[in-house]
Amino acid sequence: MSLQLPPLALYVHVPWCIRKCPYCDFNSHQANNDIPEVDYVAALRFDLQQDQSLAQGRKLTSIFFGGGTPSMLSAQAIGQILTDAENIIGFEPDIEITLEANPGTFEQEKFSGFRAAGVNRLSIGIQSFNDQQLKLLGRVHGRDEALRAVGVARNAGFDNINLDLMHGLPEQSVDAAKADLQQAIELAPEHLSWYQLTIEQNTAFYSAPPILPEEEILADIQDAGVDLLAAAGYEQYEISAYARDKKFARHNLNYWEFGDYLGIGAGAHGKITFPAEDKILRLWKTRLPKHYLEATDSQKISTNLGGHQNVFGGGSDLLLPDALPLEFMMNALRLNQGVTKDYFSQRTGLPFAVIEPRWRELIARGLVAGDQSRWVTTSLGHRFLNQVLSSFTEKNN
Repeated sequence: MSLQLPPLALYVHVPWCIRKCPYCDFNSHQANNDIPEVDYVAALRFDLQQDQSLAQGRKLTSIFFGGGTPSMLSAQAIGQILTDAENIIGFEPDIEITLEANPGTFEQEKFSGFRAAGVNRLSIGIQSFNDQQLKLLGRVHGRDEALRAVGVARNAGFDNINLDLMHGLPEQSVDAAKADLQQAIELAPEHLSWYQLTIEQNTAFYSAPPILPEEEILADIQDAGVDLLAAAGYEQYEISAYARDKKFARHNLNYWEFGDYLGIGAGAHGKITFPAEDKILRLWKTRLPKHYLEATDSQKISTNLGGHQNVFGGGSDLLLPDALPLEFMMNALRLNQGVTKDYFSQRTGLPFAVIEPRWRELIARGLVAGDQSRWVTTSLGHRFLNQVLSSFTEKNN
């Protein structure tokens, strides 16, 4: 089966935040002065214009504003970005548009403006409802602000809300983690992203790591939380994603199903399929906001990305056939429902025969399951996902 053109999404990176959190390894920068909002919106427009040909006639199925803290931008700025995206690329009729927001940035008028501008899904970075934990995590909000944020969002007209919540926090007990999760459930969000704190390189926590719970406690937290969410009617459809009434994060599903996405903004990443040339590229833009804004004016930064001229620097990687099985599986096998068997060939251009020996071996070990139509990771496979994925590394193919 030949490579097919998948759905297309758009990621918009807003690199500024009020304060850099000690666990954060994202491309985010503390805003010491006013954000150059007008210039950045103009740069995003120019960036998208340069990437227009990569859409290859497709309209956008979803948009995600990430950061940083995108809600630091004004509603007018968000509205202008959406207008530009619709004019330059185009929207599918049922497009999902998500904005990340932190509780410390919530103002009723502003969020009503976001909703009026076209944002139809909010992702609120709560992380914890425990004031002591929030302080350790370097968050600028407290419990009361976190609770208030959800009310502001509802009053602004949002009926599709995600709450980001961490577990495995410094010295956190099972009961404390359950209390955090129970508080989130009582707020009745349509979606919950509930994930374990990990210590990443290039973060303050990596240089001075806090004392985290032991593995046994982490396992007990995970098991207790999954049961609590299931009892409250939340379906786990991905390792750390839970939803009510099938309100799955469509933008993230596109990532996990190895779809395509444009990435605009400082440090933004994209992935684009070129069926006619039988290739898949990963692309990225220069990271520093200052360099990104300078590139808009001078257009001196120019990198050839497989025939696509990128004035924002960054670079690209061609995904070689040997790497594609792992690239596909490391996303698809996170999904509880798995993916259809046809997706592998459609999204990679490779025949099933390339991975069949490894897949059969994983079935025999009880790590994956699948019939002729759908592939899925078993509960055991989810627990040992890294072992599953190691079967698809280049050296094993």
